[in-house]
Amino acid sequence: MSRIGKSPITVPDGVTLTIADNVITVKGKLGELTQEYSGITIKVEDGTVTLERDSDKKDVRAKHGLYRSLIFNMIEGVSKGWTKELELVGVGYRASNQGQKLDLAVGFSHNIILEVAPEVTVETVSDKGKNPRIKLTSFDKQLVGQVAAKIRGFRRPEPYKGKGIKFVGEIIRRKAGKSA
Repeated sequence: MSRIGKSPITVPDGVTLTIADNVITVKGKLGELTQEYSGITIKVEDGTVTLERDSDKKDVRAKHGLYRSLIFNMIEGVSKGWTKELELVGVGYRASNQGQKLDLAVGFSHNIILEVAPEVTVETVSDKGKNPRIKLTSFDKQLVGQVAAKIRGFRRPEPYKGKGIKFVGEIIRRKAGKSA
């Protein structure tokens, strides 16, 4: 049995779950998320959510832990929210935003302008003497990760000098340069 799938999820105050036609909807103070599911029975009782699988087929066993994690992430998202921070490492690398438009100067001949989804809040921080940072916040964990990966993909960190866009706290494997 799945260790992750077996553990119950506690539902905090202010979060409501509705289940209809193999679709679970989670509403909270930050937003609303829906997820389709199959092969799993979801029970909500006394502020806890438990998942049980309908059969012991391989694909159903795999979905047991998956849906438990997805529902947990949905509940966390609508109650607390998810945040990803990116750091721009390099001389002349800058980031600024006007509303949902993110303007990146990362060493190309032109600036990159990215229109970010309305569910994601963008904030840029440029302190003197520190690398510029981009802070992405939303109630949808998948969407925050997708937007952060897209931004990071514009200029991945390279292994020799470490220049590029990286996640805060990410450790980049460095390579030795030429030996004389």
